Amino acid sequence: MPSNESLHPKDWALKGDSDLNAVEILLKAQNLDVAAFHIQQAIEKYLKGFLLGRGWSLVKIHDLVDLLNEAVNYEPSFEKFRQLCIRATEYYIEERYPFLISSELNKEELEKQLEETKGLIDFIKKGKNAGHNL
Repeated sequence: MPSNESLHPKDWALKGDSDLNAVEILLKAQNLDVAAFHIQQAIEKYLKGFLLGRGWSLVKIHDLVDLLNEAVNYEPSFEKFRQLCIRATEYYIEERYPFLISSELNKEELEKQLEETKGLIDFIKKGKNAGHNL
């Protein structure tokens, strides 16, 4: 990572909160593809913040499953968020590039993903040793 990238977990949480706010605005505007992208971004930033709080070396990675695997090494209970991370990683790829065939997004699915994302974030904030993390 560039040397000017923050290694402070709280900085990552603040950026993740900004992504969550964007998701809510974009859902109201029916801009579903960009909302999906920001769901992925919020999860990525919170997982990186969690990992940084445990001494992890920052790596340029966008695959949430890989980040989740790292988090599971510190806290096995993260496993319950695997399906969320799988789907949100797909959003990162699908919604950034124009594909001839892509999955159809719907608002209800994204609203569910947003709630699951908030659950993951609450888990990180309220989890074991949260005081030295976020």
